Amino acid sequence: MYRDHLEDLVKQRTDELEKANLSLSQDITARQQTEEELRQRTAELEASIKELEAFSYSVSHDLRAPLRSMAGFSRAMLEDYSEKLDEQGKQYLIHIEDSSAVMGQLIDDLLKLSRVTRSAINYGKVDLSNMAQKIVTELAKSESQRRVHVVIAPDIIVYGDRNLLQLVLKNLLDNAWKFSSKVAEPRIEMGVIEYNGKPAYFIRDNGAGFDMTFADKLFQPFQRLHQPSEFTGTGIGLATVQRIIRRHGGAIWAEAR
Repeated sequence: MYRDHLEDLVKQRTDELEKANLSLSQDITARQQTEEELRQRTAELEASIKELEAFSYSVSHDLRAPLRSMAGFSRAMLEDYSEKLDEQGKQYLIHIEDSSAVMGQLIDDLLKLSRVTRSAINYGKVDLSNMAQKIVTELAKSESQRRVHVVIAPDIIVYGDRNLLQLVLKNLLDNAWKFSSKVAEPRIEMGVIEYNGKPAYFIRDNGAGFDMTFADKLFQPFQRLHQPSEFTGTGIGLATVQRIIRRHGGAIWAEAR
């Protein structure tokens, strides 16, 4: 009886081991398939990055050549044939030259957006207060005739990529400086508040503002809520900012009236 019971136990244990081995074999096969899929996707991603780099090179070099020609010949005609052109003809050439400059800036901004998407993030402590103060100082130098009241909260220390966060602050403070240029007493403020239990860093100005109905368009490339005749820009800056913040695991939004 004991022998029969022991044999039953051994058989039961053997069946369990066979099932376990089968399950383990299936797990190993599934894992190998997953690893192979991961290798394929990694190879596809590397190929896509190389294609993007090739495209960026093409944009940077091939598209700039005709732009330089357009701007250069327009300028040459204005300088060498000015006496033979009427005012309308001169305005046409000036418009061509200005448009070439805008297109060149747009190419630069697109390249920045491309680099932001694929550049590695090097984390470290960043003093946003000090960084913002330096940016504002440069803005003040560029327009020394303006009087802008700027308030920057001290000791705002974060953990992130210094170069990318520099680009974030540069874009946001440039915008605040630009869009507050038409008010009598411009004010720009940078600080931090608590939002849903986490720190939220803000830049605020009393400038032109925008209609909140179109707030979702702000961070889309090429979307602008003001006419170029009112404020200059390509519509790439905030799209770049959003990508940097998302790559840091954060969120960005805008509130205005």
